[in-house]
Amino acid sequence: MSRAWQALRALRLRLAGPAKELVGTDQFGNKYYRVPKHESRAGQIIPERRFVEAVNREAYQYQIGDFPAEWEAWIRKKREDPPTIEEILRNENYREEMKQKVKDVSEKDKLLQAKEYEQGLIAEPSHTQVKGHASAPYYGKEEPSQDPTSTANTFQPGAWMPPGSGSSKNK
Repeated sequence: MSRAWQALRALRLRLAGPAKELVGTDQFGNKYYRVPKHESRAGQIIPERRFVEAVNREAYQYQIGDFPAEWEAWIRKKREDPPTIEEILRNENYREEMKQKVKDVSEKDKLLQAKEYEQGLIAEPSHTQVKGHASAPYYGKEEPSQDPTSTANTFQPGAWMPPGSGSSKNK
């Protein structure tokens, strides 16, 4: 009977390819599978496939952080072996420790900087007030300019004279 099962399995592998193998599950309940490298009916070598079946998720709902970084590296074939739960927990603890250390260093740096400002060792950053933007029509000016403005509806050739030029003609 085992020969019959082997023959049926070999026939199924030739026709449909190998079945997916459950490799592991993460703490969120996502299941990770692989389909091993195999040969198709036409004789082509099909490379190994790795994929995840997410818990209650549609493809458009994926977000960063939905999958542990270790599992994502395995899916993308950045690592050969699937991660263990111990490895994932160890790395998560390490990331939390690093976040806390960064926070502590940042706070110490702010305190040191404030102390240096008080002692006059370094100058405080100047606080400038920006009144406008260079592309704004009134940048750096208190009033609108006296330059001519017109639209296609109101323009009349020769109607505008520069300020002061009208008085020079009269003199």
